[in-house]
Amino acid sequence: MPSASSSRPVESLRAAVVTDTLAILAFVVIGRGAHAEGSALAGLVSTALPFLAGAGVGWVVLGRLQRQRRLLPAAPVAGVVMVVATVVVGMGLRRVIGGGTPVSFILVATGVLAVVLIGWRTIATVLDRRAQARG
Repeated sequence: MPSASSSRPVESLRAAVVTDTLAILAFVVIGRGAHAEGSALAGLVSTALPFLAGAGVGWVVLGRLQRQRRLLPAAPVAGVVMVVATVVVGMGLRRVIGGGTPVSFILVATGVLAVVLIGWRTIATVLDRRAQARG
């Protein structure tokens, strides 16, 4: 496995953090818009923070796994780690702070976050492999 300090985007924890953050924010913006909750900054922040906190837990785990040379942050299986951390911590925090956590929301959030957090990693891995094959 390449070194943890590699500059390839598919190996960069920093690139994963940025991409995951953008994906989670897109999920929040689209979800709030679909429920006519508007785009007021305070509402966006209060909705996004629990999920970003969960993602933070996932990034810590990915960072440790990367240092141990067990998992690259952009590997599709890393997306599974991120989905679990983001949903479990995010929903737990929502419940604690009084946000809704109906089963339907948990299922939709899990599905959407799985598609985006695993999906971009899968695409990045395929593109990286193609680039490596071309040389």
